Amino acid sequence: MADAGAVDRIFVGGGGAGYGVPQHLLLGYGNRHGLIAGATGTGKTVTLQILAEGFSAAGVPVFMADVKGDLAGIAAPGSANHKLHDAFMKRSATIGLDLQYRGFPVIFWDLFGEKGHPVRATVTEMGPLLLSRLLELSEPQEGVMNVAFRLSDDEELPLLDLKDLQALLTYVAQNANEISGRYGLVSTDSVGAIQRRLLVLENEGGAGLFGEPALELADLMLTDASGFGRISILAADKLMNSPRLYATFLLWLLSELFESLPEVGDPEKPKLVFFFDEAHLLFKDAPRELVSRVEQVARLIRSKGVGVYFITQNPADVPDDILGQLGNRVQHALRAFTAKDQKDLAKAAETYRPNPAFKIDEAIRDVGTGEAVTSFLEAKGIPGVAERTLIRPPSSQLGPLEPSVRADVVRNSPVAGKYDKVIDRDSAWERLRARAGAAGGGAKDAASAPEGEREFGHGKRWSGGRDEDEPKAEKPRASRSDSILTTFTKSFVRQLGNKTGQKVVRGVLGTLFGK
Repeated sequence: MADAGAVDRIFVGGGGAGYGVPQHLLLGYGNRHGLIAGATGTGKTVTLQILAEGFSAAGVPVFMADVKGDLAGIAAPGSANHKLHDAFMKRSATIGLDLQYRGFPVIFWDLFGEKGHPVRATVTEMGPLLLSRLLELSEPQEGVMNVAFRLSDDEELPLLDLKDLQALLTYVAQNANEISGRYGLVSTDSVGAIQRRLLVLENEGGAGLFGEPALELADLMLTDASGFGRISILAADKLMNSPRLYATFLLWLLSELFESLPEVGDPEKPKLVFFFDEAHLLFKDAPRELVSRVEQVARLIRSKGVGVYFITQNPADVPDDILGQLGNRVQHALRAFTAKDQKDLAKAAETYRPNPAFKIDEAIRDVGTGEAVTSFLEAKGIPGVAERTLIRPPSSQLGPLEPSVRADVVRNSPVAGKYDKVIDRDSAWERLRARAGAAGGGAKDAASAPEGEREFGHGKRWSGGRDEDEPKAEKPRASRSDSILTTFTKSFVRQLGNKTGQKVVRGVLGTLFGK
């Protein structure tokens, strides 16, 4: 029987007549990243499922997105009543596997909070680069976004949710001249375009991603009482309606792991394995700066003990600099109907270590569902010879969970209740509103003061036509900071007096920035 339960490796599959030797992913090289590729319907989901099972059984936490809604079954054991049970038993006998059905510890997450625990990040954590990517901003608009973040830091205006960012952008627009003098040209047209993109994001449900309590990375790296790594599954079937939001969130999460985790060198097994399904969405139309960031993360994050596995239809979807770092590979069938398909097939075959027993391009074209051409890193990190492999059946349930079972898993989760209630603490929106209110109150007091004794600037008195601290010949003028507050007050107090942040933005978009 295959050593599916070996402590230092994960049994992926084997073979019978015409197939190669049993294939294993060595845990010591699990953080060297990997690729699962193949056309639709060729078995990528099952391969993803059995790898997640193997890592979990070895005590390695896993994060993955469920883009089609059929990975949730990993929380429940497989069943002899399943329609594929007989086929699974036959495959197991062929490859020498003693298949035992069991479920695995799962934590369900959902950006929309419908099928799992809510997942949030603060606007500040997301940063201007990823937000600009998410909103599809032009270069000038991205420049304005960078100014807004810098102003947030300098003025101590925390950006926690979209309401904060919307309020800050309103502030920037109303004081564009003064802010341009400090940070460079700020166009109100660019601010308006960003506001409109934020409105689109809000209408798509993206506002729920931003806020507190923000996700703690430690909650993605848990084990259960038996020592199994918990598998975090992000419900992404609805999220895939906004593919840019999906890709941006996963890239943010990957970046946070990279920036937060300590160096561990070459561990005996990964600290976390991250599966990036529909990986082509990450690179499609991405600016060079963002692709460079992904390359950097992929190159360096393995030293943090994190393995990243890209799942996509075609290896050509992944840039060459990243593809070259993916040492553990499972290549399901690629069809070659067009000249481009044939070119992609040949390119995919070139990335494998040759096997004299067969032509790799023909094998990739001809393998059936549940079969693959595989290559895993061997001792000293050397790529293994390509082999035709029958992928092992999963131990857990294939397909989605019943809603009631899923609800039980969520209810009994180790993070149950932690993220359910939104926290709206003092941040940019509240502070700007307080400033505007204070400035408005000061203006009202000044208007009622006796003529010749009205405050201006930083609390100074205007008396007899001059500032008491200035030469008589000079004409009085308000300070620069007072100019910003006064200008801002005229619109911000009116807009925020009795409306919610979302209504404010719609009002601003419809009047000041509408085109």
